[in-house]
Amino acid sequence: MSGPARTGVLIYAKNLSSVSAFYEQVLSARVLHADDEHRVLQTPDVQLIIHAIPEQYSRSIVIQAPPVAREGQAIKPFFTVESLVAAERIAEQCGGRVWGPVWPGPGMQVRNVCDPEGNIVHLRERVA
Repeated sequence: MSGPARTGVLIYAKNLSSVSAFYEQVLSARVLHADDEHRVLQTPDVQLIIHAIPEQYSRSIVIQAPPVAREGQAIKPFFTVESLVAAERIAEQCGGRVWGPVWPGPGMQVRNVCDPEGNIVHLRERVA
């Protein structure tokens, strides 16, 4: 891809490195850019920007381990992975959590996971 991404997701993180590592591993994303405040990740389908929450705001945020899923979030991005089983295992190894059942869908099966800070994302695996 040349130039800025046309579509993507920006995720705010208290712990920039752990949240970035989660998405890098679960989505097999590569790092395009990294500095003290950002990690720009790229997959064949989407670009993610992991943005550090400024300390004046983040100091009051408590992140539990294992993470507590933010069920009240207003938006839930979805990502296609090669294997739900592998993505679930990686998500848990990277400090995330598998959330809820596997649901069948047309040409896919889906599962929710939450990242190390409780942000719920929807993972999809294509099935024949």
